[in-house]
Amino acid sequence: MATFLFHDLIYGPIHSRRLGNSLGINLLPTEKKYCNFNCIYCECGANLGGKVGLLPKREDIKNALEEKLKNLSQNNITVDSITFAGNGEPTIHPDFHGVIHDTVELRNNFFPSAKISVLSNATRICDEKTVETLKKVDNCILKLDSAIDKTAIAMDRPVGKYSVENTVNLLKQFESKFVLQTMFLKGEVGGEIINNTTDNEVAAWLKIVEELRPETVMIYTIARDTPEKNLEKATHEDLEKIRQKVENLGIKITVSE
Repeated sequence: MATFLFHDLIYGPIHSRRLGNSLGINLLPTEKKYCNFNCIYCECGANLGGKVGLLPKREDIKNALEEKLKNLSQNNITVDSITFAGNGEPTIHPDFHGVIHDTVELRNNFFPSAKISVLSNATRICDEKTVETLKKVDNCILKLDSAIDKTAIAMDRPVGKYSVENTVNLLKQFESKFVLQTMFLKGEVGGEIINNTTDNEVAAWLKIVEELRPETVMIYTIARDTPEKNLEKATHEDLEKIRQKVENLGIKITVSE
């Protein structure tokens, strides 16, 4: 099975391991990945560079979402989550704030019990308007793949500077009202061993979890093909040990294998 792109602006609903019946919104190009991370495990593949192309306009997103929600409602199809993910980092979109505003209105009209979810790598939470917008969604899901800079950078391959310490300090703006998401895996990339399931890695990560005390922690492992081929899933035993340690902190955790 190869990595894949989302070729539609609105896609699904699809069953999500973490979010139930999820209607996806892709704010990024449909023909290529566009992200400020180049994660070794990303289901969308690797960043290819070159011109970005046009991003969808706010009005077009609103119209497409309204049509889709209306159709789903008329056909009695359940939507648990309206989820911003797609072919890269959704907060990159220059009108992210306006798009979320429109989505809240449409959700309230058609599926008031559905959650609005944003899967973000947390690189844009240095921007006050982005933080303000993310605080308006039900599931603000923010990534931190390791407590150790070397491992986080090896896994996520960020464009530009990245610091775990800086990211953690910025996450404190949410005052625990967010979901912390972490991918656990093992493997080798370019002759370098990467493994964030070791005792040292998990202990350092748990200190940050305890410091931030997010509403929920989401841990998961590889489920689809990856751009780097020498990667392995975290084992069931690895994930269960981590689950127990987080629960011992009195923090809610979900596990997807």
